[in-house]
Amino acid sequence: VKILDFGLAKAYVGDQENMSPMDSPTISAAATQQGVILGTAAYMSPEQARGKPVDKRADIWAFGAVLFEMLTGRQAFQGEDVSETLASVIKGDSNLVLLPANIHPRVREVITRSLQKEQKKRYGGIGEAQYEIEQVLADPSGVFTQPISIVEPRRNLGSILALIATTIILTAIIVGTIIWYLRTPEPPQVTRSYYELPEGQNFNQPDYQTVAVSSDGRQFVYSTEGGLYLRSLEELESRLIIGTANDDPSEPLFSSDGKWLIYYSMAERKIKKIPIGGGVSITICDAPIFGGMNWGPDNTIIYGGAEENSTAQDCIMQVSSTGGTPNVLFKEEALAIGRPQVLPGGNSILFTKLDYQHGTLISRIMARTLENGETKEITTGFIGRYLPTGHLVYTGGEIAVELAGNLFAVPFDPDSLEITGEAVLTGEDIAGFLGVRYDISPSGTLVYMPGTLGTLDLYGFTEGTLMWVDSQGNEEALVLEPNIYAFPKISPNGTKVVFTTTLNTNEDIWIYDLAHETKMRLTFEDGEDSWPIWTPDSKQIVYRSSSDGMTYDINMKSADGFGEVEKIISWPNTPGPFSWSKDGKTLLSWDLTLSPRQTGISILSLEDSHERVPLLDRESNEDHPQISPDGSWLAYASNVSGQNEVYVCPFPEVNKGRWQVSTNGGVGPLWSPNGQELFYRNEGSVMGVSVETDKVFKYGKPRTLFHGNYLAVAVVGAILPMWDIHPDGNRFLMIKPSTSLDKESATAILRKIIIVQNWFEELKERV
Repeated sequence: VKILDFGLAKAYVGDQENMSPMDSPTISAAATQQGVILGTAAYMSPEQARGKPVDKRADIWAFGAVLFEMLTGRQAFQGEDVSETLASVIKGDSNLVLLPANIHPRVREVITRSLQKEQKKRYGGIGEAQYEIEQVLADPSGVFTQPISIVEPRRNLGSILALIATTIILTAIIVGTIIWYLRTPEPPQVTRSYYELPEGQNFNQPDYQTVAVSSDGRQFVYSTEGGLYLRSLEELESRLIIGTANDDPSEPLFSSDGKWLIYYSMAERKIKKIPIGGGVSITICDAPIFGGMNWGPDNTIIYGGAEENSTAQDCIMQVSSTGGTPNVLFKEEALAIGRPQVLPGGNSILFTKLDYQHGTLISRIMARTLENGETKEITTGFIGRYLPTGHLVYTGGEIAVELAGNLFAVPFDPDSLEITGEAVLTGEDIAGFLGVRYDISPSGTLVYMPGTLGTLDLYGFTEGTLMWVDSQGNEEALVLEPNIYAFPKISPNGTKVVFTTTLNTNEDIWIYDLAHETKMRLTFEDGEDSWPIWTPDSKQIVYRSSSDGMTYDINMKSADGFGEVEKIISWPNTPGPFSWSKDGKTLLSWDLTLSPRQTGISILSLEDSHERVPLLDRESNEDHPQISPDGSWLAYASNVSGQNEVYVCPFPEVNKGRWQVSTNGGVGPLWSPNGQELFYRNEGSVMGVSVETDKVFKYGKPRTLFHGNYLAVAVVGAILPMWDIHPDGNRFLMIKPSTSLDKESATAILRKIIIVQNWFEELKERV
């Protein structure tokens, strides 16, 4: 028998005079009232009947009531109407005398435990009742024990036998009690459940910590665009932590006593704390550069950061949890270090180090001994955490590999800082790579966001196929094998396509000849070569390049592959060339800054000065700049309104007006070659807007051209579609992911949090 339960009920007693308590409905006209859900009165627990908070122990009560009725033929709690039945549930007791006299004692105990008025006196989980019933079914005497025959013996012999029997029974009780207490306890049951964010809630900033679990594993917190939300496993819904809504919070962390939440305010670039019940947040310290935090010794917080006036995340900082000026605990030469954890004893720090090796971005789990300052590499991996079970867990270490989202575990000695066994996959698929999407409590509760399908690299690019798609949505694949493609751009003369692809974790630029259906590799350097665009004469490629992930060059190379690379400019941020001015003398670039973490648009002169100055550099994200064919207008995307929309402004006088062209969201604008139409993406839809650009800008109403699952990548708050339009104006070049994930399924996955209780039991079996 399987019982399907679709939710916990709350009591509501209206005008029920003529209603049978057996037939009190689960749904009625009264159920349309806000907050009212009806249940069958005779099986409701006392806390349900009182309208108090309920949990799974209400189901255990109902199980006891059903089992009682199965064995007696009568309801455990009765009344003439619903009100009397609820009163019986709250104050009355079930009549255990009605149970069969010869029922097995353990069955009687199951009913007694299940029907305890106080929740804490009932079974903690239905598995305990199941265990008892299984023992009864295995008992040779059966569920119904045989009655004992009573014989009247002779007095003297009877007295002797009674004494012997009593002694045997007492001895058996004592021995049985000793065996009971010395028995090997049943391991806790591993349980899995999930929580899906309600409508209107969305996770924020994927490359920061998203979830955290309390030390006792009974509640977790997650970060959204609208604040931190706390969810107790004893409750049905999460609640907003009042006071965090305007902080754009991330990296939540429970205090060791469970009374506070510490988090990083991305809006203010500060580490803050707030009572777990909400209220006024307290600033602990400023942290312009931030890379994860954890509790340190002596009630301190340690985090990945940087020295004052530095832009490199190369320090592990320490600050008092009551607030103050942070100090540098230690520094490490690297692209970035962070995600620290103090190991048992307080003498060593576990942390993650991100750096390049032979042109490949590699992440390692490191340990630093504070006493002598020695640093030791533990393993290749990301987001390492030492657990009380003696294991080190971490996610995969190389970007653009299939194992990047999988959770590994390996035996680890925190004293010698040595791995003592083989690493194995735990079977948990954690979302993303750079995003910290999991947390584990010391009590063994694992919470995480599940991964999505497909192979992802640093920015979320996935394996796909380059496609021609016309304005009706008809597709035609290019003669190229599926790969991790990005930034496809068509030459102005329409004969070739340039794109980036990943080969052995090295990102390079390739050119595809449309007429001859052949491809040619253009760049061969270690590191990253990406974001290519054609010069207006279709003869050269301008792109960005980096060998260390810290400094980016804007380079130019002949499209035929001959000649040397010409470096135009170096820049510490991450610019990506995007669009040319009509005269070909200036280049617009998309810029990512780390402090503050946002995107902007710059203009770069290609004349002798090579001067690069901000063009649109506001507090919001601006990206994907595209200059109109007549050179007078600039289309771009911005989240200044709170969501990404497409705007148009004069060029180069960008402050002389602004028009919002899209409605209900828009990203990645493209001009038609004749300048009479503007296209953009809105989730799975490609939209078109008629425009006039002669002296005064005018635009029409957006219309949907077609729908489809085509690649678009999120970087910080920007959404960058990987697409272009052919010079003939009749077709788009897009990337279609190899693994199709419909919007509903993708949204469901990306809005889930998986909760695994007693996960340590499973971990110890696997490792």
